[in-house]
Amino acid sequence: MDPQQNEVRALRAAANWRGVRVLEIGCGDGRLTLRLARLGAIVEAIDPDADSIRLARRALRRALPPERARHVRCRVGEGEHLDFPDESFDRVLFSWSLC
Repeated sequence: MDPQQNEVRALRAAANWRGVRVLEIGCGDGRLTLRLARLGAIVEAIDPDADSIRLARRALRRALPPERARHVRCRVGEGEHLDFPDESFDRVLFSWSLC
């Protein structure tokens, strides 16, 4: 998906992600999570579907070096019920998801 890297270019153009704390709501199989991690973000990725979280964890373990992988956490969660303290994140992404 996205062989021309349009999504990565758009992310780069939108902001500097290095060291930025990001909450990704609706991460699915981790496609965008991986891109954010490769751009240097510290990512907390949630999705309500446990099977999707398993796929995301597996894909990220295979694709990221251990030093990057430790900056990514995927877990089951819902955007309607966030249990993070205020100001936990610099940016929040909700894309390619159905509500």
